[in-house]
Amino acid sequence: MRVAVIGAGALGSTFAALLDRAGHDVVLVARGAQLAAVREHGLRLSGGFGDWHTTRLVAVDRLDQGVTGAVDVVLFAVKAQDTSAALDEHGSSIAGARVLVIQNGLDGVDAVSGALPDSSCIGALSIVAASYLEPGSVTVTTPATTYIGRGTGAPDADVRRLEAELGTVLRLAAIGNFVGAQWTKLLVNQLNALPAITGLSVQTVIADRALRRIMTRSMRETVRAGMAAGIRFGSLQGLGNRRLRFFAALPVGLGQALPLLFAARMGAVPNPGSTLQSIRRGQRTEIDFLNGAVVRQARAVGRRAPVNEILTELVHRVEESGNFLTPDDVVREVRAGTGSR
Repeated sequence: MRVAVIGAGALGSTFAALLDRAGHDVVLVARGAQLAAVREHGLRLSGGFGDWHTTRLVAVDRLDQGVTGAVDVVLFAVKAQDTSAALDEHGSSIAGARVLVIQNGLDGVDAVSGALPDSSCIGALSIVAASYLEPGSVTVTTPATTYIGRGTGAPDADVRRLEAELGTVLRLAAIGNFVGAQWTKLLVNQLNALPAITGLSVQTVIADRALRRIMTRSMRETVRAGMAAGIRFGSLQGLGNRRLRFFAALPVGLGQALPLLFAARMGAVPNPGSTLQSIRRGQRTEIDFLNGAVVRQARAVGRRAPVNEILTELVHRVEESGNFLTPDDVVREVRAGTGSR
């Protein structure tokens, strides 16, 4: 099968390497130092999926340059903030193909479907934790399932077909109520902001009692915004509608069990989170589509999400200044921004 992977970050590179190892014809769309490294040395994938070096992975900066013929499947793995630019650049080359949109946030599948009306667009929610901090090299710290689907109903025929074709290679699992699962993943993505603000790993942040409390509050705001919008949360990583609604009703002190559970599942290898990785590479983060999405969704139903508001602001501050905040500074900023103690 010929597969184009658009987006050579941690997940895009991981999936490209897995597909290449399985014998698929893979074209990886990359930029800058990553493109040069893959062309010269191949792509090195280490960690949870095993260690190997792909030596003949085709890497290009545009699908319409140097690549002939149609592709069977497109893995659209760019960050949410880069969706529009990527579609402008590659949309004509992938029109009509099946597209798997591997993206955080709530809007990815709809955005790609709207731009590619002749394509079958399927959403993907990946729980794989991978780090890309050096061109040409990706380390998987937590191998996991990637869930695929679309809409609020059961998986349709196209979703099941893709699961059958690539499920074993990429650990894909078709799920129903994909929209609800996107909201559940939005809660999981609350793990990202505080590491990006402090420069600390997810595990270190969660081990800090004060930061863990802030994270718990941001997660609770996420669930409450979804509840107010009438969302039935989808099942993901052992979380589901009933469990998350129970979590939203708990006091913050008891609710801290949820981030502690996430940390326990991650193991001992430090996980920087995708937002911190973007900052370390000097790239824009997708924070406006993570914590920022919670803020917008809350406003749409007449609510506020003050912790998510301040966390979004602080990530942008670090993006602009390049200076991380200490945990004590974060606590003071959140208290000042939310009026809490």
